[in-house]
Amino acid sequence: MANDASTVFDLVILGGGSGGYAAALRGAQLGLDVALIEKDKVGGTCLHRGCIPTKALLHAGEIADQARESEQFGVKTTFEGIDVPAVHKYKDGVVAGLYKGLQGLIASRKVTYIEGEGRLSSPTSVDVNGRRVQGRHVLLATGSVPKSLPGLEIDGNRIISSDHALVLDRVPKSAIVLGGGVIGVEFASAWKSFGSDVTVVEGLKHLVPVEDENSSKLLERAFRKRGIKFNLGTFFQKAEYTQDGVKVTLADGKEFEAEVLLVAVGRGPVSAGLGYEEQGVAMDRGYVLVDEYMRTNVPTISAVGDLVPTLQLAHVGFAEGILVAERLAGLKVVPIDYDGVPRVTYCHPEVASVGITEAKAKEIYGADKVVALKYNLAGNGKSKILNTAGEIKLVQVKDGAVVGVHMVGDRMGEQVGEAQLIYNWEALPAEVAQLIHAHPTQNEAMGEAHLALAGKPLHAHD
Repeated sequence: MANDASTVFDLVILGGGSGGYAAALRGAQLGLDVALIEKDKVGGTCLHRGCIPTKALLHAGEIADQARESEQFGVKTTFEGIDVPAVHKYKDGVVAGLYKGLQGLIASRKVTYIEGEGRLSSPTSVDVNGRRVQGRHVLLATGSVPKSLPGLEIDGNRIISSDHALVLDRVPKSAIVLGGGVIGVEFASAWKSFGSDVTVVEGLKHLVPVEDENSSKLLERAFRKRGIKFNLGTFFQKAEYTQDGVKVTLADGKEFEAEVLLVAVGRGPVSAGLGYEEQGVAMDRGYVLVDEYMRTNVPTISAVGDLVPTLQLAHVGFAEGILVAERLAGLKVVPIDYDGVPRVTYCHPEVASVGITEAKAKEIYGADKVVALKYNLAGNGKSKILNTAGEIKLVQVKDGAVVGVHMVGDRMGEQVGEAQLIYNWEALPAEVAQLIHAHPTQNEAMGEAHLALAGKPLHAHD
């Protein structure tokens, strides 16, 4: 292994996804000499196989639904179907444009970019392409891949992962989606908009089970109305090929058949065979363990993103990567409050939240110390114009701050910014109620909900 001893970087980053490239950009901005090692394409899962392409598919699905339903708005259109190659061209064009921009950013910040499969070779070095890259500190950011279940083999043919679903050359006539979390309900929503007959199978008792139960129930109601079927509360047992598709059997013996089975049971860390354990890095079930400052048990090694057991969200990876870069540059950093991270599921309707659920608030503060209020979007003018239904639910500590904002409805992901400020700045309902929200906007619903919680409802019943 050639050891290029002439260059010792301040920071060597293994993995160029959201966490890795954010650390590289911020580190270089702060004057660190940074090397970024990536085996595939900078941008990682989020840009190439996750956030961006899935949202492009969902937007194409939204356009399809609008074309079908346009007459209710007095607009006559004809819906002739989905041109799958054209959808992929649109999706890939979005990704390509962002990828080109990111490459330019990396170059402009003078980050040393090394393309190749890296392996941790010591607490201060990574081996890649027959070269040993030395650093005063190493950041592990190797991300995640789609998971499966014991005995269930993802073959890329009839049993597929989200990676395969993103490049599928057709709209499946029917699909079973195994997993009712974020990935599962987003693909179920997009495929239904494209014309598929979709059934979601979720072993827990609700769709999007980590969300507030009220949000889950609202989404389930909306999915029923859209004709998306789902089976809750019974776990998967087996899957087998039929003559022209797949049959899924659940633990209670119930069976479902479809053309394809999408396995959407989450994502697992990429860490096997990369030298982490050999260098003494503490791990658990493939995840690298870190403290609140993203430090591992090895002083010269940090880790961020899907590789560590925090929220698997691109914006969490960004924040963790920035935290590490700033810490190494000597700036004062504050640990991330993961409850304060905005979470959005981009199905139709969207589910968005910040803070804790009502159940969690009662567990922490006591049931008698928690107040919850629901504001129905039926009272919001812009939501009526858009013909979307849903609610904003606020969770408050009695006589105190709002500790949870939970929203269901089209475009609610765009309202999560103010919700984030409300939670993270520990706002009182009366303080938010004083702010004037533009009319008519969906954002106004946030103000109306806080007016009601402050005891002075306007467009809502007492």
